[in-house]
Amino acid sequence: MINRIIFLWTLLIFAPWAASAQPNIVLIYVDDLGFGDLGSYGHPVLQTPNIDALADQGLRLTSAYAPSALCSPSRAGLLTGRNPYRTGIKSWIPNDSGVYLRDAEITLAEVLQDAGYATAHIGKWHLNSDLASDSEPQPTDQGFDYYYGHNAFQLPHNHNPTNVFRNKTPLPPQEGYTADLYASEAIDWLSNRDQEKPFFLYLSMAEPHTSFANPPEYNRLYSEYTEGEALAIPNGGANPPKELLIARGPGEYYANITYMDAQVGRVLHWLRANDVDDDTVIVFSSDNGAVTSRWINWWEVNAYGSTGGLRGRKHFLYEGGIRVPTIIRYPGVTTANSISDEQVVGMDLFVTLANIGGGEVPDDREIDGIDIHAIFDGGMLAERSLFWALNAQSDLEFAVRLGAWKLLLDREQTPRELYNLAEDPMEFFNLIETNKTKADELTAIAGEHLVAIAEDPLRPKLNQEYVQ
Repeated sequence: MINRIIFLWTLLIFAPWAASAQPNIVLIYVDDLGFGDLGSYGHPVLQTPNIDALADQGLRLTSAYAPSALCSPSRAGLLTGRNPYRTGIKSWIPNDSGVYLRDAEITLAEVLQDAGYATAHIGKWHLNSDLASDSEPQPTDQGFDYYYGHNAFQLPHNHNPTNVFRNKTPLPPQEGYTADLYASEAIDWLSNRDQEKPFFLYLSMAEPHTSFANPPEYNRLYSEYTEGEALAIPNGGANPPKELLIARGPGEYYANITYMDAQVGRVLHWLRANDVDDDTVIVFSSDNGAVTSRWINWWEVNAYGSTGGLRGRKHFLYEGGIRVPTIIRYPGVTTANSISDEQVVGMDLFVTLANIGGGEVPDDREIDGIDIHAIFDGGMLAERSLFWALNAQSDLEFAVRLGAWKLLLDREQTPRELYNLAEDPMEFFNLIETNKTKADELTAIAGEHLVAIAEDPLRPKLNQEYVQ
């Protein structure tokens, strides 16, 4: 009798997880979407009804961070659960640079594939320098049964892209817009996958990365925010199209996000129409902060991303470069329309989704992410330090956060800026001179992270010093 009571209590305690044994998993990772670029995150103009509906149905995170403020390292951290510097990916990967995510790394797709999942990656990869290479691992070499997408950025822009691959095969120019192409390909794969297996779909949308183009009807939605004719700025040519570099306002940027939202909505509708919605965990996030109107590169013209008032932008380790919108909807587990301010980083998704899927998190290497399921029903996470490293536009290459405190260090590992984010979330007031004890504490923590990275036996001996 006692054993029966214990068994029944075990079922009650673990029922949400037991009832969702090996649920389907859809991980939606968008490109350069800022913390304030969704209606559900407070944007006063942008219409994002489908993604906002996910927030209404699930858990919205307000202190979620990307692994980096740039695309390639963020994607390396997301898929391996390891700090990007451990993987040797310190910045974005240029074409033909010979930089890639190595076979020695174990991806989330490999973990879930081993657990019995059908796996597909649709969209941006950007974890090698050549999608046609036989010497650089491709998505289908790293756990994905199927791949369709592009590498760094779409060429010449979102419309009729010329650099799309299927598995390892370059395709002729694809007719349509990348958001529609990727949503359609995702739906096609979902429809034709092995129905006996749970599925893991990594849907990595191109939007709103520049250079972008939009269907005319979406540009018209925001015509009052655009001065003059909406014209796509082509990328990938021999010379920058200087005659097109005219600041026209945020209308086209808004249209790009709303169009992406509509195409994400098509995939979500498919899940509902095919009765798999209740058995599917959906995670939505962005690879880094927004490209704001503080443009650095010519191809960024007419991006008007919102950081929600946070300092910085993509390329920088201030909050605007690394804090990202993140939504988790797990039917029967997360509470509808709930919010968590617990500090979460992209590497945590590796561990959490691997555990949800019944996969084995590797124990032969350092994993920087943790399982965050405690926050799914309002719980808290144990305090820990979060660490970022990025060789990019700023000489502030390292950042560490512990509790409310955040320290930024330069390339020589000298502490430069200290902020109390509870009192100063926009990082206006540098307290480095007045809080030496706290600065010393966080400097020591940053040093521990750097030593751990330097001594990681899997870390490749690469010198990736290029800055873009």
